[in-house]
Amino acid sequence: MMLNRRSVLAGAAAVGLWPGIGRAEAAPLLQRPIPSSGETVPVIGVGTSRRYNVEATPEAVAPLREAVRRFLDLGGRVIDTAPDYGRAEEVLGVILPEDDLRRKVFLCTKVAAQGREAGQAQIEQSFRRLRTDRIDLIAVHNLIDTDTQLATLKALKEAGRIRYLGATTWVERQYDDLEALMRRERLDVVQLNYAIDARKAAERILPLARDRGTAVMVNVPFGRERLFTLVRGRALPPFAAEFDCTSWAQFFLKYVLSHEAVTCPVPGMAQARYVEDNLGAARGRLPDAAQRTKMEEYIDGL
Repeated sequence: MMLNRRSVLAGAAAVGLWPGIGRAEAAPLLQRPIPSSGETVPVIGVGTSRRYNVEATPEAVAPLREAVRRFLDLGGRVIDTAPDYGRAEEVLGVILPEDDLRRKVFLCTKVAAQGREAGQAQIEQSFRRLRTDRIDLIAVHNLIDTDTQLATLKALKEAGRIRYLGATTWVERQYDDLEALMRRERLDVVQLNYAIDARKAAERILPLARDRGTAVMVNVPFGRERLFTLVRGRALPPFAAEFDCTSWAQFFLKYVLSHEAVTCPVPGMAQARYVEDNLGAARGRLPDAAQRTKMEEYIDGL
């Protein structure tokens, strides 16, 4: 990721906490179902906000290509993007057609437009940028003109051009609107913010998703870089070994994954070494209820 995570990883390596490639390949990734279909997906995905917004030149795309290939080689599938992420869709459109990589990916994007025609135009642009004739999931981004865009997405799903539809937010002030939408519509997926230091979604949204049979993708599970800044220079607490955790990134991701309603966090991953580290959270034990409480108390006390 960025400087804060680099410094955290450097400190982890110094005290012998770097998971290593051998460990990363030692076991299959944990998978969870999308309730509306029963299809399972690996529980860690790639988010492309900010880091994939680069010029589509060979030099700029090279590290991102390496990260995507490493992610897929290690068993990952879910890649999440959006038209609002600058050139991210275009960059994925360069990477995924190579060596039939698109076939291995559960590809997600969004629509963020006002009005039916504007939404349709943006969606068609996404198909062109991603260089694909089928997208696995399109969600209404940040609840923008939700009813209009959902009508379009329902038609696309009926036509077989998309497989799932949903809605997203990353701010708590939209939770009331998201809850109301989840109660009146049958959404396949919602995407929202949830992290060890931002737990409001667990009060009502995550239980509702479980009850409604809605898959949950989690954005900003690291609070952007906020959590890495908080733990910079600190060793993992000894109890992290109880749930097979060897890095701070895994600590944060395993906390998110230990909520039964969460299907797949999508942290940003723009380097292969972060892919290897993050996917370690999808292997081994997850925290139980008592360990989750201990994790919360530890982070709250910093």
